[in-house]
Amino acid sequence: MADRHKDWLKQAKRDLAHAQRSAEDEDYEWSCFAAQQSAEKALTSLYQKLGAEAWGHSVTKLLTSLPKNCDVDDNIVDKGKMLDKHYIPTRYPNGFDEGAPGDYYTKSEAERSVQNARDIVQFCENTLAGLG
Repeated sequence: MADRHKDWLKQAKRDLAHAQRSAEDEDYEWSCFAAQQSAEKALTSLYQKLGAEAWGHSVTKLLTSLPKNCDVDDNIVDKGKMLDKHYIPTRYPNGFDEGAPGDYYTKSEAERSVQNARDIVQFCENTLAGLG
């Protein structure tokens, strides 16, 4: 399998930038979703560099399934758990009893999601740097 970890990390950073712009544009649900996608893709980059397959969309599962030498602390896992909550309801109205996703997401949630994704991307970059 070709090593495409740099491509995954590049897209993770683009998704993070999109999340930031969406927050600024008050598209908070899209900001939260793009932040989740950024973290997921950064972790996929790390898995590819490790020669492993990233399976699924759960940031939490991807973090907790990394080898022990990746040194994932509980704070990073908590950030993944927060981001995982934005994978489906940010996009589908049936995630709520009524209304559209955009009716439910807030500026503070978007800002927190962007920061959580930024921290996970940074964790992945630091871990990748340590792998050489």
